[in-house]
Amino acid sequence: MTYPLPQIILNELDYSYPNGTVALRNINLNIYRGELVGIMGMNGAGKTTLIRTLNGLIRPSKGTVNIEAENIEPKSIGELSKIVGLIFQNPQHQIFSNTVEEEIEFSLKSLNLNKEKVRNKAVEVLKTFNLAKYQDRSPLNLSGGESKKLAIASIVCRDPKILVFDEPTLGQDAKEISFFTNLLKEEREKGKTILIVTHNIEFAMEYIPRTILMAKGRIIADGVTKKVLSNQYLVEKSSLVLPQTRQFALKLRDIGIECPDDIFSKVEMKDFLANYLKTKLTEA
Repeated sequence: MTYPLPQIILNELDYSYPNGTVALRNINLNIYRGELVGIMGMNGAGKTTLIRTLNGLIRPSKGTVNIEAENIEPKSIGELSKIVGLIFQNPQHQIFSNTVEEEIEFSLKSLNLNKEKVRNKAVEVLKTFNLAKYQDRSPLNLSGGESKKLAIASIVCRDPKILVFDEPTLGQDAKEISFFTNLLKEEREKGKTILIVTHNIEFAMEYIPRTILMAKGRIIADGVTKKVLSNQYLVEKSSLVLPQTRQFALKLRDIGIECPDDIFSKVEMKDFLANYLKTKLTEA
């Protein structure tokens, strides 16, 4: 039996900042094509440093980063940006054009399209991301949600094989999060590999199949999201908070109601309580 090679291989990665802060310690990680992976942990755990090694913004002090079976060390940031699309937590760190339309057009120029194709593609992208009405507006005059959407659009439009998001749901309302989850679904259907750095444990439980927990520059857990984020020891060690449904299940146990370990969503909890009450009423 043969197994597919990982699309991303991180081997014994270390990294220290010039001020002496150690950000990554012996990171070993395999990520396969088409996976959706969450990276979680407290501030300073090394999450953002880790993802920035994937497109050359940070070069590890030790170890290797291999993407598509190639060591990326000799590749430039420009070359890597065609393979790995990184969307920063703060969209203002990657948006710089005078108008929304120009931002998309500038990004598309890296694809070596002619002017007409760039223009037509930009119109299509603006419509897809519901940004057409802002096409002549300065990105500086967009709301936080709109500017984050523009930053995402400017990267996704280049169609990189790997998409990396840093806190994409931070400060977003329910409508914007719904748009983002639909985008994830569409990009995964295209075979994209997606990595998401997030503190949003409820979002991770619902949408992310695999989660990597980090603490003090190390990976302390890597596995099925629902199992990893329901483990009280691991969650506390990574300075996160248990999902609300898990906290509620533990409180139920404190008052004598045995709640199963495989309940993770609010819908599952609602169904459990409805059946529990129905059984108790029947017994009475």
